[in-house]
Amino acid sequence: MSRHDSDSKDTVAWEGRWLRIRVRGTWEYAERTHAEGKAVIIVAVTPARTLLFVEQYRVPLGQRTIEMPAGLVGDQDGEDTLEAAAARELLEETGWRARRVEVLMEGPTSSGMSNERIAFCRATGLEKVHAGGGDETEDITVHEVPVDEAPRWLAAKMAEGYAMDPKLWAGLWLVDRNPDGSPLA
Repeated sequence: MSRHDSDSKDTVAWEGRWLRIRVRGTWEYAERTHAEGKAVIIVAVTPARTLLFVEQYRVPLGQRTIEMPAGLVGDQDGEDTLEAAAARELLEETGWRARRVEVLMEGPTSSGMSNERIAFCRATGLEKVHAGGGDETEDITVHEVPVDEAPRWLAAKMAEGYAMDPKLWAGLWLVDRNPDGSPLA
């Protein structure tokens, strides 16, 4: 971005129900209209040491994806923390309730296209309370994959044609480590 762009004021080029396109100088970017501009991705390992993944069709890609459970912060009334959003999304998408949710790190999702930020959260003390599958607008399939088999399973799904967000591999790193590389206590 040029100095001119960083000093410019934003203008709204287009606004829809869920997204807004802003322009600052020569730069165009997207932001959400109904959430706080933050999202969470949840690294969740069950007591049987399986890692939780969700599969769903994503319209922008025109294909099914494999993801870690994830969702927006602030799109539910009264929800104002990363931890609350992560706990809600984990339960809604997978049917697993977390006794504890810890924020591990936060950063931009796509810094050249959006002002959205995403936080990796670790969910622990999991208890299965229902089948999951998302809310009435979602069609989510839950996958419980043994932690040791997860990289190979993801590679096989990618070979089958599923879209894979590279953040999945960051999530695998965080299964047994803290962001600084130290092992979990």
